[in-house]
Amino acid sequence: MKTPRIGPSGETIDTPRHRALGTASRATILLLVRDAAGGLTAADVAARTGQHLSTTRAHLDRLVEAGLLVKARASGGAPGRPAWRYRATATDPAPAPYRALAAALLQHLAPVGGDVRDAAARVGQDWGRQLAATTATREDPVEAVTTVLHGLGFDPWRRPGPTSGADIEIHLRTCPFLELAGRNPDAMCGLHAGVVRGVLEHHGAGGDTAALEPFGAPEACVVRLSAAGGGQGRPR
Repeated sequence: MKTPRIGPSGETIDTPRHRALGTASRATILLLVRDAAGGLTAADVAARTGQHLSTTRAHLDRLVEAGLLVKARASGGAPGRPAWRYRATATDPAPAPYRALAAALLQHLAPVGGDVRDAAARVGQDWGRQLAATTATREDPVEAVTTVLHGLGFDPWRRPGPTSGADIEIHLRTCPFLELAGRNPDAMCGLHAGVVRGVLEHHGAGGDTAALEPFGAPEACVVRLSAAGGGQGRPR
């Protein structure tokens, strides 16, 4: 059994995080990512620091393992498989029961083959239907989605989509599961996309129209809905 190390002000030292910041290079990288509103790719960081790309990736992965950064694939609407984009973690955790459920899901999916994101999305749909059933009945399915996401700690912001007045976006301005997402971003993003679809289905809307894009906007992940599938209430 290890005795926690105590800092000069009486605080407990988080050893993994302190070790991750044990080099000037990683401390510099962390500051760069924190200052970038939409996050940075490994190529972005390498260009700004002058490091070799493989060295930069190793530093970024160490910061992810320590829970200081999270990575997710963000296409920005471009075709093809997008690069990993890194962003600093949030400070507010999700409610303990949700975190425990999400952690159990990651452990269950670890040895499973196939498309982890799709498997997690199926679990998320069941979870979303259950969460919707326990919230107050609402006529607007999108309002029901934002209520559930708020309860999970995502700080959702509903707004019209940029392409037409018929499309709806929900910006998730915080992610209380970021350190878990760093362990398996495809599973966690798939889980939360499934939650949205499950809530919509519970309220009689087409959940298959919902999509979640990590880092789809500066400082936010984006849930995109069509008005036909997600309801036509006024943006808020």
